[in-house]
Amino acid sequence: MTLDPPSDATVDTALVRVTGGRPLSGRIPVQGSKNIALHLYAASLLADSPVTLSAAPDIIDTQVCAQILRHTGARVEVTGGRFDVIPPRDPWPVVHAELGRRVRTTVVLAAAVLARAGQVAFPWPGGDAFCPRLIDRHVAAMRAAGAEVVADGAGMRARCGPRGVKAFTVDVDTPYGPSLGATVTAMLLAARATGASLITHPSIEPEVTETARFLSERGVRIHFDDQGLHVAGSDWIDGGGFAVAGDRIEAATMVMTAAATGGRVHLDNITAAGFPRGLVRVLTAAGIGLSDAPDGGVQSQSRGPLTAVEAATGPHPDLPTDTAPQLAALLTQADGTSLLGERVYPRRDSHAAGLRSFGADITTTGAVIRIRGPVRLHGADVEASDIRAVTALLIAALAAEGPSTIRGLYHLRRGYGHLLSNLATLGADITTVPGGPDAHPVHRR
Repeated sequence: MTLDPPSDATVDTALVRVTGGRPLSGRIPVQGSKNIALHLYAASLLADSPVTLSAAPDIIDTQVCAQILRHTGARVEVTGGRFDVIPPRDPWPVVHAELGRRVRTTVVLAAAVLARAGQVAFPWPGGDAFCPRLIDRHVAAMRAAGAEVVADGAGMRARCGPRGVKAFTVDVDTPYGPSLGATVTAMLLAARATGASLITHPSIEPEVTETARFLSERGVRIHFDDQGLHVAGSDWIDGGGFAVAGDRIEAATMVMTAAATGGRVHLDNITAAGFPRGLVRVLTAAGIGLSDAPDGGVQSQSRGPLTAVEAATGPHPDLPTDTAPQLAALLTQADGTSLLGERVYPRRDSHAAGLRSFGADITTTGAVIRIRGPVRLHGADVEASDIRAVTALLIAALAAEGPSTIRGLYHLRRGYGHLLSNLATLGADITTVPGGPDAHPVHRR
């Protein structure tokens, strides 16, 4: 089976032009969570009847995953925030090579195919590459489930015996904490195995708990206890509807963008409880308050000048690593010296050089970033090659005086469906300049 890749190729040269220095304020919606949705797209392949995911984010990664599922034989329609899937009874056991190299959840998708077909070939995963990101715990789960897994130049192949995946026990812990992706990989395999499986040291990130809730509502028996995550496999998994939760990372991004420019924001489709406690603590320490609005959603407001903080990322409910680059951009406007440690990955500083181009006083020592502020940022011409780094540069451009140009719009579109138009709604002077096959209409305010 062959399938043409989507037209959103990484050769897209569209860019963003920003004239900063304006306080951004107003009310905007939060999209469905990118990271949760991508894991649910994989989980939908396990169902034995049609699945409808609502609030699916309008992003490039959604379209890429839709095409990957189609390549396995699934019928997929993506319209108006709905991701409709009719799973194949006998999936084609291949994750499309080129498409699979564009998303981070490649191995999770492969696990779903392996669970259904008993075999799968898949490429090395893609997505953001701000540091080495191993897949050894995913492979350990596949092997624990009875698969022989071998690597070749194109990727990996996994094959189970004639009875398919079997019940298993696997540890998904790493030196940096539980692996989110490997927990979902193991959970999808266990959901189709005969018997009860145990995943020790599981991640409890919302991507995991929401995927568990999706499977539980479809009849798979799942529960957490002191031993870990227990999954009783099933030979029939119902379909039906499921709503993707609001994107806590996009919500945090908008809160920090408004604060960095001296504004305030009201966010719909999320509540204050949707923000991880570690993130709320850091925002509070920096002088940013969050509260549930009487008419729904969340309001944010700075409580005077921003203040420097010392914090470190960590597993949920600690400070999410995917908010650290944006937080660094915000803290260029905070009074004092901030220290941000990275504890989920070996390091995460692909945004630092770009922020220095705006005049930020930012240095990196190992896994720790030091930011001194407040600094009067100036316009710059910058580029980044991962989603959150591009977002950090966009925040800096909006806080800076004068015009800026940001390249790397493809990566922004992988994670945010309407970020630029939402910023324009809040008052940003922002323009997208077409330059590639996926050029969006211009947004300007």
